[in-house]
Amino acid sequence: MSIASSIPHNQSGVFGQWLIFAMAAACGIAVANIYYNQPMLVVISASFPGQFGPGLIPTVTQLGYAAGLLLLVPLGDLFERRTLIILQFMMLAVASLLAAAAPAGWALLGASLLLGIGATAAQQIVPVAASLASPDRRGAVVGSVMSGLLSGILLSRTLAGLVAAYAGWRAMFLLGVPLALLGALLMARMLPKASAPVQTALGYPALMASLAHLWREEPRLRQATLAQAALFASFSAFWTILALYLDRSVYHLGSDIAGLFGVVGAVGVFAAPAAGKLADRIGGRPVIILGVALTLAAWLLFIGWTSLLGLTVGVILLDLGVQSALVANQQVIYGLREEAKGRVNTLFMGGMFLGGTLGSMGAMMAWERGGWQGVGYFAIALALLAALAMVFKPHQ
Repeated sequence: MSIASSIPHNQSGVFGQWLIFAMAAACGIAVANIYYNQPMLVVISASFPGQFGPGLIPTVTQLGYAAGLLLLVPLGDLFERRTLIILQFMMLAVASLLAAAAPAGWALLGASLLLGIGATAAQQIVPVAASLASPDRRGAVVGSVMSGLLSGILLSRTLAGLVAAYAGWRAMFLLGVPLALLGALLMARMLPKASAPVQTALGYPALMASLAHLWREEPRLRQATLAQAALFASFSAFWTILALYLDRSVYHLGSDIAGLFGVVGAVGVFAAPAAGKLADRIGGRPVIILGVALTLAAWLLFIGWTSLLGLTVGVILLDLGVQSALVANQQVIYGLREEAKGRVNTLFMGGMFLGGTLGSMGAMMAWERGGWQGVGYFAIALALLAALAMVFKPHQ
């Protein structure tokens, strides 16, 4: 049984495959809004001299994403997700317009917060895919949809770097408006109504209170969240600092080149469906451990092979590692509570992106005090923390 045969209202076959593609594309469009700013930090900061540090923009955006995960994603267990997804894409369109027109640094930070909140539309879509898939195909289906999300994470940097270099950073945020509207249209046309039926009769306060109970009662969720948070912190440390490193090091390269590293990292997108299938076959834990090892190897390359070729190889390993572990961890967590997929996703992705926020903040501090080597040591410590989280096998 595949996702195509499990879609309601007899929407199977070719349409089912197009639905998978539409969900993957919409996930990529939504999550890309978190990362447009990273290769543009140098040019954005030049527009607002002395108003704020460039490191605040990705931090505020990721804090917005964490807030959306906490406050909005659990609503998928209470309300029909299709409507929530469309509304969040509309929020993204408005926030993109506000960012493009920002007259001062504080206004851009406010718009960035809204962009982060709206981008959690992606985390409403992934549980829909998991709900439509049969248990023995969940990893493969989630991996296929996640390949779109991961493409958005990586290629957003390439797109933003090129647009900022040739048309300015405001043009990139303006481009985000029609992209968000496209995501809304895709989900309005392709997602079946009641694609994720309401799973709980809890009110919103009780729904939020139940998050603490889920966290206490599910050791596999805690392990997956801690491991992925540490890996994503390591991942965010690299991408937060890359544009600054390329600009200030001997390379003296601009935002367009920093963005092109997203194309290199996109090789890792192909790992998502493969990792999902492997996790379906042998279980998530071995795939997660492999992802941790690849992430550690990437950072050893970054600080030990300081050339553009070393960066290129390291980016591929980093994205392969983090993405493989992410899909495998999702294969684990989506099998825990059928009635609470939204809340499980909130805890997991909230922890992961909180890790990303801390990774960005820590990387900026490490960069200021120890340069690229300092960032490398910080990120290696994070990868070792992820390895430590996987040492013990929790009770089933």
